[in-house]
Amino acid sequence: MSDSISPSAAAAPAATTTTAGAARPVGGAHPPTTDIALTSPQRWRAFWVCVTVAAITILDLSKVNVALPSIESALGAGSTELQLIVAGYVLTFGLVLVPMGRLGDQRSRRGLFIVGLSLFTVTSLVCALAISPVMLLVGRLLQGVAAGIQMPQVLGLIQQLFQGKERGRAFGLFGATVGIATAFGPTLGGLLILIGGPTDGWRWIFWMNVPLCLIAIALAVWVLPGTRTRSHRALSFDLFGVFLFGLAVLSLMWPFLFTTGSPDDNPQRWWLLVAFVLFAGAFVAWERHYESRGKQPLIRFGLFRISSFRNGTFLIAAYFTAIPALFLLTTLFLQTGLGLAPVFAGMVTIGFALANALFSWIGGNLVGTYGRTIVVWGLVGVLVAVLGLAAAALFVPADAVVWVMAGIMVVGGAGGGLVLSPNQTLTLADIPVKQGGIAGSIGQLGQRIGTSIGTAVALSLFYATIYREEGGTASELEVYHDAYAYGMTAVAVFIALAFVISVIDLSSRRRKKER
Repeated sequence: MSDSISPSAAAAPAATTTTAGAARPVGGAHPPTTDIALTSPQRWRAFWVCVTVAAITILDLSKVNVALPSIESALGAGSTELQLIVAGYVLTFGLVLVPMGRLGDQRSRRGLFIVGLSLFTVTSLVCALAISPVMLLVGRLLQGVAAGIQMPQVLGLIQQLFQGKERGRAFGLFGATVGIATAFGPTLGGLLILIGGPTDGWRWIFWMNVPLCLIAIALAVWVLPGTRTRSHRALSFDLFGVFLFGLAVLSLMWPFLFTTGSPDDNPQRWWLLVAFVLFAGAFVAWERHYESRGKQPLIRFGLFRISSFRNGTFLIAAYFTAIPALFLLTTLFLQTGLGLAPVFAGMVTIGFALANALFSWIGGNLVGTYGRTIVVWGLVGVLVAVLGLAAAALFVPADAVVWVMAGIMVVGGAGGGLVLSPNQTLTLADIPVKQGGIAGSIGQLGQRIGTSIGTAVALSLFYATIYREEGGTASELEVYHDAYAYGMTAVAVFIALAFVISVIDLSSRRRKKER
């Protein structure tokens, strides 16, 4: 295929590990020496520790959603507090991703990984023992910080440990694991509530993290390679840039995170988008000034001149604007519209998770040969599934719609698997290893921002339809059918945007190949 990437091309910017463990990139530059010099089995053991922790982190994005009614009953939490319990995790997760990616690139990815994982363990314990909504909210905010510390190190370590086709396989398995975690979150949350009971079942969602994280910490100490940079230069960390960046991200995400579609939503929150433009402009100006003084900025905007990174980052942001909203809308429709129990509503997504896992692995193995073409066809599959789910809600009888949706989810999962891991490989293929953490964290930030925007838009359409049609001539089930269809329209638009970006990138790659 004309847009394929060879193993050597995929690894070109990556370091070649020498017998001494030094890394020498193409072009003859000599970055600081690191400690990585591992055999293949050692690399894969380290990989599975990292990916397992990433799965635990991603699970906490979705499994808490189904527990909100139980939390409301047990702690007497109000609607705003419940929204903050979910949105706060996403917000603090996004705020610290990029700074921690930069810090990991400059110093020790392994050290930050263990710090983040330890904090995640403690904050999970705080959430499990919460006796008030405020205690649970504080725990969730700090849990998001912990997730933001460790996730960039996962991507940076994968980028540093693997090259060529082996990197494609690694990202394929990473994508499969993340896909399973994303899709299984509601099912797992519903199952734990079923086992633990309606009053305290939600605590099990956080309790399960504690033993898993303790085991992961022990394994991380044992198998993760030392990655501390040996350099006599003082640590250069752009604190003012971090401050401006935090204000920009906060002002962008806040109005979307607090959009529910209710008539009571405060419209004044949208003025924060004006603040976002100002803070973002100030951040860009400061970063350029900071770099002109010979210092290392928080974000090297030169990364966005690399078309593969730029296009891949925008594509995955658009994709994650759609997929979490798809799961949330489907769960809401099945629970509130059809009256399914949380565990059974979550089980509808099992087919998506399994197909996503299988095709992420397949896509990771084939991306070196077929390149962006795989992603294009994967997005076609996801778009077909989105339209099929909306049509099923509108036209399939209530007693059969659950089974039809479960079948359609398999198609969506297969398409999603061909998007996630191949795109990750293509996005980071031309990024130098020493910038793998910051590049990966920028992609993760795009996903978190996309999640907040997509969820807000989809929920607004869903609930606005319910408020508009309730009390009319339509039955309650018909109202929820319409609400789901309107919400899924937004999901389809975001997937179509990702498809357009993928086609643009594919055309760009083919033009470069022809030259």
